[in-house]
Amino acid sequence: MEKRILEKLKEVEKKNSIEILLAVESGSRAWGFASPDSDYDIRFIYRHEKDWYLSPWDKDETIEFMTEDDLDGSGWDLRKTFHLLLKSNAALLSWFYSPIVYMENKSFTELFKPIADSCFSPIAVSYHYLSMSKKYLEACRHDEVKLKSYFYCLRTALTGKWILEKGTVPPVLFSDLLVLVDHFTRTKIENLVALKATKGESYYHTNDWELFGFLENVVNETEEKAKTLVGGKADKAEMESVFREILAK
Repeated sequence: MEKRILEKLKEVEKKNSIEILLAVESGSRAWGFASPDSDYDIRFIYRHEKDWYLSPWDKDETIEFMTEDDLDGSGWDLRKTFHLLLKSNAALLSWFYSPIVYMENKSFTELFKPIADSCFSPIAVSYHYLSMSKKYLEACRHDEVKLKSYFYCLRTALTGKWILEKGTVPPVLFSDLLVLVDHFTRTKIENLVALKATKGESYYHTNDWELFGFLENVVNETEEKAKTLVGGKADKAEMESVFREILAK
């Protein structure tokens, strides 16, 4: 499938006259708990030729595609990427920590990643994941729950816990987050990971109310403590300098 993904990305480059600077997997396959029928969530950053950025008019800064063989692609132009980085966009930050990389311009990532890390705002990203985990928690408040929703709640809740305890950009790989939980809870979660690998996306599972209680406590603790977190350290002058350097390469 990787060969097919690379073919599609090259097709996107040619069709749109762009260069893809970074393309990664961002969904359950990158998180490490894919189902057999999970699609491929391909996310990418791209740039146009320099003259494209000299126009005074607003232009489309997003490229999306969906194929019949379950490739779900979405990319952002370099300028939009910088605007989102200034806001410490959680999705964008996670792309640089994906364990599955399809395409990478090394000179781009070497320039961009340091400013991405400096723009990371613990409070902004924490509230992003808190909002998601509260939504998924309510979806899991039933005797039978979609296992996919349970994992989305686990991932977002533990990501919020990571930011509170570590204060760094959270890891993408779900197993890396499990250092935050005790052995008993970790075993429960790992057993569910093994089960999910054998079940389709629509599979419903009997709720483990003990595990649900753990999730509820994590979400409540994050909501209580998130307000004490700090913001990012974005330097707009440095960002503009890096932007120009990336375009010049």
